[in-house]
Amino acid sequence: MISPGLLPEGLRDRLPPQAEATAALVRRLTATFAAHGYERVQPPLVEYEESLGSRLGGAARRELLRFTDPISQHTLALRSDMTGQVGRIAVTRLAGAARPLRLSYAGPVLRVRGSQISPERESVQVGVELIGSDSTAAAGEVIALAVASLAGTGLGGLSLDITLPTLVADLAAAGWPLGRARLADVQQLLDGKDAAGLQALGAGAFEPLIAAAGPAEAALARLAALDLPLAVRDRLTAVAGLVASLTGVTVTLDPTERHGFEYQTWIGFSLFGDGIAGETGRGGTYQIVTPAGDSEAAVGFSLYVDGLVDAGLGVADPRRVLVPLGTDPAVAAQLRRNGWATVAAFTGDADPADFRCTHVWNGVEAAAI
Repeated sequence: MISPGLLPEGLRDRLPPQAEATAALVRRLTATFAAHGYERVQPPLVEYEESLGSRLGGAARRELLRFTDPISQHTLALRSDMTGQVGRIAVTRLAGAARPLRLSYAGPVLRVRGSQISPERESVQVGVELIGSDSTAAAGEVIALAVASLAGTGLGGLSLDITLPTLVADLAAAGWPLGRARLADVQQLLDGKDAAGLQALGAGAFEPLIAAAGPAEAALARLAALDLPLAVRDRLTAVAGLVASLTGVTVTLDPTERHGFEYQTWIGFSLFGDGIAGETGRGGTYQIVTPAGDSEAAVGFSLYVDGLVDAGLGVADPRRVLVPLGTDPAVAAQLRRNGWATVAAFTGDADPADFRCTHVWNGVEAAAI
C-alpha cells in the first residue's frame, strides 16, 4: 500500500509559511502587472490535448500529462505552460479587442517530468502577454516590466540574458555559406559552441558568432564588426537601445542560444537571480496563429514563483496574537481591524509559540512574547 503521506515524484506540499509566501508573491507580481495596464485572465487547468498541444513547441508538447475525458471520450491534457492558453483567448474570445492587448495570468502548471536543475513537476507560473505588436517599444515595455516585477519581490543579483533566436537563419538566408551543413546542423553546433565542427563542415563563417557572447555591450560591438545584412543591423540597434534603457540588472547576450526559444522570433530572454539555481523567468517575441490561419505578433514573459519562495522571498513577518480563553470577541475583532491575525485559545494553558504567535493579548494590549 502507498503511504498516506507519500506523493508522486516531483510533487510536494507547501506548508506554512511557504504557502503564504507563494500567495503573497502572486499577489505582489500580479498587482505590478495591473499597475502597468495588464488585465487578468484565468484559463482552465485542462483543455483538449489536440488544441492545447498545437500551441506548444515539440518539446513542450511532450511535457503534457494526458488522460481520456470520461464524458466526451476525447483526450484531454493538463497545461504545462499558460502562454499558449492566453494566446488562444486573445485570438478567439478577445479577437475584437483593441490592440495591443495587455493580458496577465497566474496559476499552476504541470509537466510530465522535471529536470535535473528543477525536479518539480508542478509549479506556479505568472506572467504577461502583449498581443498585437512585437515592436522594439513593445519588447522594451515587457522586458522592463519583467525586471521591475522581480526587483519588487526583493530578488537580488538580477541578470538578464538576451538571445536572438532567428539570427542564424536570417544570416543563412542572406547568403552566409552553410558549406556542407544544413541550417539545423549549424544551429546545433552553435548551441554547443563547437567551432571545430563548423570549420569541418565548411560553415566557418558562423564561427565569430560564438565569440560574440558575454556582457551585452561588448557582445553587440563584436556583432557590429561583422558583415551583416541591413535588417540584422537594424535589429542589433534595437537591442542596443533596449539594453541602454535597463537599470538595476546585469545584461548579457548570447546571439545563437535557441534551447527553449524555438518558437520565439527576433528576441528572447531569460532572467536569473541570487539564490535560485535555474531561470526565474523567460520570455520573448513570438507569433500566435489565429483560427483563420493568419498570425499575430506578440511578446511576453513567464515568471516561476516556486524558485522565489525557495530562495526565502515572500515570507512576511507574522503579526499573530494569541487571544486567551474567555476574551470578548469584540476585542479580537478590533485586533483584526488593526491588522492582526488572531488565534483563539481553547484552553487556559495555550502556548503562543505552538501557534506561531508573536504576541499575546494581556487584557490591555498585544504584548510581545
